[in-house]
Amino acid sequence: MPDKNISLSMNAFKDIPEPNANAQRITALKKESGRVTGYQLTDGRILDKTAAVALARQGGIAGVGVAHRNGGEYLKSIPDGSENNNLSSLPSVTD
Repeated sequence: MPDKNISLSMNAFKDIPEPNANAQRITALKKESGRVTGYQLTDGRILDKTAAVALARQGGIAGVGVAHRNGGEYLKSIPDGSENNNLSSLPSVTD
């Protein structure tokens, strides 16, 4: 039986792209005044939200889906029952 919380969390997604074989993962969050403004990838690049959402839609970022809030889009961890790999658990970086 699927976890009810995972099912509810999946409803927040606008799109869950299929990652390609060489897709990056998000390793850290870029924040300004406590708000996420971008994402650092495994190759070291830091992308703003818009560029990261576009790359994820092309299958270039694994483990995330596209969600929306207040008219904007952002990346969200795909729920898998583990808190350890959630984006909110990642460290923050500055560029």
